[in-house]
Amino acid sequence: MDFEAYMREALALAREAARAGEVPVGCIVADGRGEIIGRGRNRREENRDACAHAEIEAIRAACAARGGWNLSGCALFVTLEPCPMCAGAIINSRISTVVFGAREPNSGSVGSVINLFEERYGHRPAVYGGVLADECAAVLSEFFNKLRGV
Repeated sequence: MDFEAYMREALALAREAARAGEVPVGCIVADGRGEIIGRGRNRREENRDACAHAEIEAIRAACAARGGWNLSGCALFVTLEPCPMCAGAIINSRISTVVFGAREPNSGSVGSVINLFEERYGHRPAVYGGVLADECAAVLSEFFNKLRGV
């Protein structure tokens, strides 16, 4: 699986989120054959919903495509390290592999603040961090700099 190619798909969704005024996080879910079965981007402002994170949207789309909640054999690619809510959704959906770009020092739950995948839950995905990290971080920095008028 070409991690960088899938992360570029997630980055395109992050940029779409930024254009819509959302924190630019994008996510895709690919099945075991490499087909993208779920796409998501942040929509918290648009939906007025604290749970409208890119990962949740992508997981919901992947579950719909698969016809069930179990996403074993799938890989999730997200531009920013998952928060505790999203890490919990990854555990509960049984996603096999998680690939993220930039670290999230304030709420990252795949190593920055805590690593929920190392706790005693019933599922532990394989994790690869730092894929296109600089590019993912740049999209976020640009968004927040514009927001602050820098």
